[in-house]
Amino acid sequence: MYPNQIPLSQIVVGNNPRRFFDPAEMNELVSSVREKGVIQPIMVRPLNDGFQVVVGGRRYAAAKQAHGDDYEIPVVVRELTDAEAEELALIENVQRSDMSPAEEAEAAAKILARCDGDREEAAKRLGWTRSTLDKRLALMNCAQPVRDALVERKIKLGHAELIAGLSKDKQEGVLNALLKAPELVSVAELKVQIQKLANALSAAIFDKTDCAGCQHNSGNQQALFGEAVDDGHCTNRDCWSTKTDQALEAKRESLKDEFPEVRIVRPGENFTVIKLVAEGATGVGEDQAQACRSCGKYGAAISAVPGKVGNVFRGLCFDAQCNMQKVKAQQESTLAAVTAAAEKPAGEGVSTSGAAKARSAGKTAQKAEKKPTEVQDSTRVKDYRVKVWRKALAKHLASNPQQNERVLIALAMTGEGRNISDKTVKAVYKALTQQDVPPNGKPEEIFVLLADASDEVVVKLLRTLAPSVAEGIDEFKLVALMKTLRVDLTAYWKLNEEYLNLLTKSEIEVIAEQVGIKEHLGKDYAKLMAGKKDEIVKKILTVDGFEYAGKLPGNMLYGKK
Repeated sequence: MYPNQIPLSQIVVGNNPRRFFDPAEMNELVSSVREKGVIQPIMVRPLNDGFQVVVGGRRYAAAKQAHGDDYEIPVVVRELTDAEAEELALIENVQRSDMSPAEEAEAAAKILARCDGDREEAAKRLGWTRSTLDKRLALMNCAQPVRDALVERKIKLGHAELIAGLSKDKQEGVLNALLKAPELVSVAELKVQIQKLANALSAAIFDKTDCAGCQHNSGNQQALFGEAVDDGHCTNRDCWSTKTDQALEAKRESLKDEFPEVRIVRPGENFTVIKLVAEGATGVGEDQAQACRSCGKYGAAISAVPGKVGNVFRGLCFDAQCNMQKVKAQQESTLAAVTAAAEKPAGEGVSTSGAAKARSAGKTAQKAEKKPTEVQDSTRVKDYRVKVWRKALAKHLASNPQQNERVLIALAMTGEGRNISDKTVKAVYKALTQQDVPPNGKPEEIFVLLADASDEVVVKLLRTLAPSVAEGIDEFKLVALMKTLRVDLTAYWKLNEEYLNLLTKSEIEVIAEQVGIKEHLGKDYAKLMAGKKDEIVKKILTVDGFEYAGKLPGNMLYGKK
């Protein structure tokens, strides 16, 4: 049980999404707290030997200023992880009416990352409409000085929304001009000026053939009206946006064979993508980085951010939470190796150089304390391999009579006999006897049919029952059976065109390394991986001198999730 009042000396500040407190409003709050105390409890969480503010940073600061560290402030204590505390603070502050739109934008971008880039889910968590979320996220394309100016109420929301449409190298110049003006220009006036800087045709990523004679081309407007926007800009924002989106989508389609995930990243989605690296402060380790290249969340991003529109960024992770866990695991592994190296007695060949120790320990962490690599396979791979597992179990049982009989009894004793496939049994009966089973036949009718069947036919039908269960049994039970029976998947499956066609080029590269093709080819491997995906698939399956039997890629192992 936690107390409902805690001295301020036992509480530390948390991560407050608000960066600016209006001085006048803060003075009023301090005066109120000095006179009446804090009425509404703040939310805190246990942290180390004390507590940390989750919600109520202004009340905490006001109480400290008004009464000092000995003041006992009313609290609600919640046990929260770092991630839960941050999300709660973000959402609670966003839902208050006096938060700056720029601070809302920063909070929304973090929530979006926690929702794996799903804007509908992020809007739901924040209690916003989708259009409100999109408008706030667009503000994330504002340079930091622009967002700061909005937070400090030096410019209006409309000004910031217009500036967000510019590339960042132009934004500070516009902001400085606004702030230096004797009087802040209206949003309408700024819009006119912004059009002189926005949508430069030289930066367009689409075919500009139709733009040459367009009335919205500022070059043509200048000829018509004598004065107009700077030469070579588009003044029809809707047309510009439509053509840009079409070009971005075409580029996304062109990359689908290369990466499991290809996203168009728009302003505000900067927290949803992370550069995948093996080493350094954000490294996941060599083995994990290699495995990540076959993950369904690995891929490329196409920028839709002003100033970078159309740029492609490769080698990215689209699961921020998973990446954070992998980085943490790598850091813990390296730290453990560094500690172990430092504790070795003198004279055991350990370098006395701190830097050398760290490098050596990093290698030791990857060699001696390798943790299993984990990836999220794509849905298409998951669906395919479960089909393969089912067929493999059926073939295994069909070729192992003793296991077949015992599995059949086990299925009957656990109620799993209901998964026997009547379709399969009927098909086998017809193949053996050249007779059809009456549709909707009753058990007594089928018995009469089987009365004249030979013992050989009956035995073969009995041995069909257990294998047929593989078609409908739940996946986790399927895997459990395969593990118990020690089904050798390589006896029933090998690399093939159907499987490889499900993969992207980055996934195929990982598979080629896992099964040994890369090592087998040596320096000729680069030639194999050159060209289009369909060409690579054919070459992968026809490597001279390579033994394909017994080779199983990591994403086909049964028991994977």
